Order: sequence, then C-alpha cells, then structure tokens
Amino acid sequence: MSEATQAALDARYTSVTVSLRQRLLALVAQVFTGGGSYRDADADAFVEQILPAVLGAQQQMGALTDAYLSAMVADMYGGAATAAGVAIPENIRGVPPEDVYRRPFVTVWTALSQGKSMTEAVRQGENRLASITGTDLQLVRTEATRQVLSNSSVRFYRRVLRGSYNCAMCVIASTQRYRKERLMPIHPGCDCGTRPLPPGRDPGQVIEPDLLEAAHAAVAKGTGQADRGGRLPDYRDIIIDRQHGELGPLMALRRHDFTAPKDLPGQ
Repeated sequence: MSEATQAALDARYTSVTVSLRQRLLALVAQVFTGGGSYRDADADAFVEQILPAVLGAQQQMGALTDAYLSAMVADMYGGAATAAGVAIPENIRGVPPEDVYRRPFVTVWTALSQGKSMTEAVRQGENRLASITGTDLQLVRTEATRQVLSNSSVRFYRRVLRGSYNCAMCVIASTQRYRKERLMPIHPGCDCGTRPLPPGRDPGQVIEPDLLEAAHAAVAKGTGQADRGGRLPDYRDIIIDRQHGELGPLMALRRHDFTAPKDLPGQ
C-alpha cells in the first residue's frame, strides 16, 4: 500500500471533479440568467440548451469516479488499476431530466405569485438550479461508487470532505466508517467524496474521534445546543471552517430557498 500514491490519486480526483462541478454550475447559471421572460417557452429553450452539457458532465463524473476508485482499490488490494466500467442512467433521480431542469422556472413562477420581485424570483430560481445541478453530480458519484465497490473486495469506506468549508453533518459523517452496502446518503449541495478503507481488521465505527468531538463542541459553542443525532440544531445549516489556524472551527448559518408543497399556488 502506497500512501504517496493514494494521496496523489485523491488530489488529482478532487482537482478534476471540483473543476468539472464549477464549470457546469457556471454554465447553467449563465444560461438561466442570460435573458428571457421566464415563461414556458423560455423554460423549454433552457432545458434544450443545457441538457446536453448537464448529461455530458454527469457521464464524465461517472468515468472519473470509476477511474479513481479502481486505481485506489488496486493500490490498496492489489491487481490491475483498470476502470470497472459504470453505466450512469440519464434519469439519475428516476425522473426525466427534462422535468427536473424545469423546476427552477417553477421556483421563479412561485416566487412571483407570492409578490416577490423579478430579481428576487430569479435569484431563488438560480439557487434551486445550483442545488439541482450539484446534487445530480453527487448522485452520479454515488451511483458510480456503488457499482465499482460492489464488485470489489472492499468492505468499508469513509466519506472525504472537499475544500475548507463543510456542513457540520458532513464533517461528523467523515469521522465514521461505513459498510459499502450502506453507500453514502447525501443532502442537497453535498460534494463529499468516498475513499475505500484498506484491507485488514474493522477499524471500528469512529475513525477520527478528535475531529468528531471538535465538531460537536463547535456546534454547541456556536448555537448553544448540540444533538448527537444532528437534528437540533439542523447540522446541514451549520458551516464549519476546519482550517482556521488562529480561531479554531468557525461556523455560519446557511439559508436555503426551497419550494415546498405549501408554497405552490392552489396548495
């Protein structure tokens, strides 16, 4: 097992997938905010224009994840670092992507029906588009990981945090080991990765106890309450900066703009 090789694989995979995600998010945002009246015809034109890029990026994410995990497993367990080959469906949610990528327009229409300004309505639609696009890439990552690991000798995996800032839920999840049969539940906007754990004995449920305790302590200090189940407060809404050298973990509350059933006209 080569720690240097694995570190290089992690770094390269993180770099290319973060770049892929950023480029796609920038593209769909540019097209969405690039004009038009946000009517039905504009929604149709938007979907027709961006869907090839979205689906292409999803296939690329699947291939990158396949290559990364296959190389990682080979380095840990032996064998050839040959991509397993993954099949990523276009309807990664089980819903036609044409329907999914019209939803930001529904968000705009709903906001306008509530008396919001066009500027605010478009902002909410853009936020929903970013959440949808990023989440779909993560679903692809999850599906590719499931396919690769299911045919390997790997028993356990861990979540890998990306970047300096992560929600408290993801930070805490990164301190645990998971069986490959329970692969990586996510939340909207999550961009965590997966890394197989090397062969040998079961490392136990908690693999980074110091980080786990620090995260819970940061939540309790910043909000006045903490819950080991991550419910009160909602750990998804708490952002932890894990790399501040002087002040320790810093937190901020995140605000979401989601359209719930009660927000839709006539509901």
